[in-house]
Amino acid sequence: MTSTPPDETPLTGHAGEIATAVARAHGVETMFTLSGAHVFPMYDGAVRSQQDGGTPVRLVDVRHEQTAAFAAEATGKLTRVPGLAVLTAGPGVTNGVSALAQARFAGSPMVVVGGRAPNNRWGTGALQEIDHLPIVTPVTKHAATLMTANDVAAGFDTAFTQARSSHRGPTYVDVPMDEFFNAGTGRAPVIGDHRGAEPDSDAVARIAGLVARAQRPVLILGTDVWADHAEEAALRLVEEMRLPAITNGMGRGVVPGGHPLLVTKARGAAINGADLVVVVGTPLDFRLGYGVFGGKDGAEPAAVVHIADSPGQVSGHATLAASVSGDLTAVLDGLLEALAGAGQPDRSDWLTLLQDTVAAASARDADLLGAEADPVHPARIYGELVPRLADDAVVIGDGGDFVSFAGKFVEPRRPGCWLDPGPYGCLGAGLGAAVAARIARPSSQVVLLLGDGAAGFSLMDVDTLVRHDLPVVMVMGNNSAWGLEKGPMQMLYGYDVAADLAPRTAYDQVVSALGGAGETVTDPRQIGPALDRAFAADVPYLVNVITDVDAAYPRSTFGI
Repeated sequence: MTSTPPDETPLTGHAGEIATAVARAHGVETMFTLSGAHVFPMYDGAVRSQQDGGTPVRLVDVRHEQTAAFAAEATGKLTRVPGLAVLTAGPGVTNGVSALAQARFAGSPMVVVGGRAPNNRWGTGALQEIDHLPIVTPVTKHAATLMTANDVAAGFDTAFTQARSSHRGPTYVDVPMDEFFNAGTGRAPVIGDHRGAEPDSDAVARIAGLVARAQRPVLILGTDVWADHAEEAALRLVEEMRLPAITNGMGRGVVPGGHPLLVTKARGAAINGADLVVVVGTPLDFRLGYGVFGGKDGAEPAAVVHIADSPGQVSGHATLAASVSGDLTAVLDGLLEALAGAGQPDRSDWLTLLQDTVAAASARDADLLGAEADPVHPARIYGELVPRLADDAVVIGDGGDFVSFAGKFVEPRRPGCWLDPGPYGCLGAGLGAAVAARIARPSSQVVLLLGDGAAGFSLMDVDTLVRHDLPVVMVMGNNSAWGLEKGPMQMLYGYDVAADLAPRTAYDQVVSALGGAGETVTDPRQIGPALDRAFAADVPYLVNVITDVDAAYPRSTFGI
């Protein structure tokens, strides 16, 4: 097997070697997996990659396939290079389906490689013999079975190219076991420019005209701004045009926390008082009122502009004043160029109103962030955590109510530093994301925020963190309940069922038993010192804070 080949270089070897060489050419550095014989050739490909003098592919094995797939999804988000999960046939693949679905909703570039029962036994009842494609096709951009070893080079190249092209998302390939072991041939991929299409200049001009005339505009920046490498263009537009901005998803940090034009803390006043809302790189889903802003108390609803990285992402259900799709840097810089020569109204009163609202919200938050309540109010945890976060800290949310508080109080100072499940809302993604973040950002703080309910999905993969020497700070808000369901059920029925967990479970002892460390905290004054010990530790460390189950997050939507 040759080392990492230049463009158009022939590839030879068994199918696993060829597949790994293609993945390396697309920038893959880590293969996440759980051992399975159907995919042994991929492991051999990874081992050989470390011996041939080229860029090695690191093997990281986990305790549950969901963790491998969520790690690949988070890698795609953090690095903007498709993450790679290799899952054995049957239950290995089906255990990864939730991560595929999350990636589809969030636009995360990732490739899942599945094992498959051998061709020469197909139809006879071989171990884990199932056709995966009907299962994964609804939640992927592209799914294919590569029937021979000679199909692997081109088939893997297609999967990676599709995953990283706008609109980004997950792809899937599998290879019959006998063919995976067979020798094949192919050619190294030519890695092209994966920027989106040039936007329609007339559409950009129409949007510029709407912005130029707006008295009370608001810009909403979402995940695709980061995914499409448009974070610098977005900040230029915000700062040079003095446009107030709200961020969500991985758009958080594009306008740094504390920036005078970041008005996320004034979200209600902004979207209800705006006469124009420009939404960039995020769907008009339940998180954004399905694209309806304002209109309360007889007021006129705001005009809505939707800007997306590809035509299929432009809203089909909302009433839009204008829209455009294409490379987001080109769109945003085009808007800036058009607006730079246009006269604009005096918006100082609007901006002052929003900034005053942010200041008032921050003042109100200060009381909660410093709360001395017993049991601990979840906000107090963030009062202690936020001052300890470095500018490049990667913060991961895996939970319901507890992580909702994080969205309120944590404002990243850099883009690409916030990971949450996105609109799919899947619990159990956190440990995989933590594995990925520690590998992708080895010099940064990595903080995993866990609800005690969410922890039950994946806490065993602390073992993966320990075995692969990946220290992570884990902070748990432990209210001994499914808080996101308990309150709403009480509101609807006057009682709740199936919403309680065992009280004050010592999850930190589970982490310690797996080779990490941790402690339980019940006194709000001890949260800070516990966090200091966690950040100083060189092992995975869980700060298990017992919180007040009645201190629910005040939400305005339940996602429907």
